[in-house]
Amino acid sequence: MTDNAMPLGVFTSAGAGLGAAIEKVVQIGAPTVQIHAPGPDGRTPERAEQIAARFAEAGVEISLVFCGFPGDRYDTIPIVRRTVGLVPPETRAERIEQTREIADFAAWLQAPGIGIHIGFVPEDWDDPEFDAIVHVVADVADHCAERNLTMNLETGQETADTLLHLLQTVDRPNLAVNFDPANMILYGSGEPLEALRKVGDYVRSVHCKDATWSESPGEEWGVEVPLGEGDVNMKEFIRTLDDLGYTGPLTIEREVSGERQIRDIKAGLELLREIKQELGIS
Repeated sequence: MTDNAMPLGVFTSAGAGLGAAIEKVVQIGAPTVQIHAPGPDGRTPERAEQIAARFAEAGVEISLVFCGFPGDRYDTIPIVRRTVGLVPPETRAERIEQTREIADFAAWLQAPGIGIHIGFVPEDWDDPEFDAIVHVVADVADHCAERNLTMNLETGQETADTLLHLLQTVDRPNLAVNFDPANMILYGSGEPLEALRKVGDYVRSVHCKDATWSESPGEEWGVEVPLGEGDVNMKEFIRTLDDLGYTGPLTIEREVSGERQIRDIKAGLELLREIKQELGIS
């Protein structure tokens, strides 16, 4: 990782997901990226070598590789509950195998870890499905550990209390959190800064993303907006990260496409630079 505390980053895509295209990210000039893994046909050692070489040539470090699966749908919160991650039982076995493959791809890229939305973990900790997810996460985390990778669980689809209980129950040293404050708002799962303080000891990566609350939190989506225009309070978010001792990348994720995405990313990077300077983070 770069020597600077909280280096800036961008979420990018190797042919899948809403991440900005690799060449656009290279042109932006952020020193780090998280990369959405390509589909099954692109998860090869040869493709990993090509991607790693392109970023190395540009002086950009890959901080995390994100999992995504065919059939993931984010139309509404109930559809997310049914289709996303490792929780839905109908697709669980197949997706565990795909997650292992993405971990192998991350290792070929020489990235430090993978990120993943595992899905809606039951808020009832006595639910048998909660115990099943504990075993799933432990299995994947152990696969990652064998490849010197962390497994970073992205926030939002469960409360901070349930996420913390899951982390403590699985109890793996390479199990971590990718904290996305906007997701707490989008899914209606809790106040972002309060949640960050609860799971802060596990946070090894973050998304800098902003959103406004829904009128029916947890039932209907909030709205993702450009950085600094939502309810997260990015200055306090970064101040809290600093108080927790976090020094990893500040990775902008902007879930729109085209030139608007690039424009908003550039504005977000400038905002983060200003906040870091104001807080004395360098």
